[in-house]
Amino acid sequence: MRIFAIIALAALLVGHVRAEEPGAFNPADYPAEVQKALRYANEECTAQGGGAVSFAPDTVRKIDLTGDGRDDYIVDFRDTNCEGREAAYCGTGGCVMDILVTLPNGSVRRVFDGYVRNYQIKPKPMKAGAVRTIRFELHGGYCGGHGSPSCYKEQGITATPFVFKMP
Repeated sequence: MRIFAIIALAALLVGHVRAEEPGAFNPADYPAEVQKALRYANEECTAQGGGAVSFAPDTVRKIDLTGDGRDDYIVDFRDTNCEGREAAYCGTGGCVMDILVTLPNGSVRRVFDGYVRNYQIKPKPMKAGAVRTIRFELHGGYCGGHGSPSCYKEQGITATPFVFKMP
């Protein structure tokens, strides 16, 4: 009898823990342009002969970057997994990252698509409507060097697309 009570208690505890786990990442929770950016992961994995793609819960970060009160999106493939192809989204230049902003008409525009080693969103400016600045850690070639040390560039995020170019 005691063994059944222990098993029942264990089942209840396991059920409780599972109920608190966050739900699976669902691309359908995001606007069409963000979904399009996410489809890249599947296309690239297939092109490299990989298997199933799994997204980390924080693959998409929703944050107002342009200062207009609308949600913008950072899609970071750093922790995305392509079964059988561990380097599908990352290399010496970093990992694939997209930044998409929401325009006044509600549509979403990609303003950045590139490889980033890391990034830091600078503190929100005190002035209402001010854009957020991101500090990007990039391959050293973007500053005229080689792979190491990294190159750092800052960019205020607006609705205008931007790229980083090697000299």
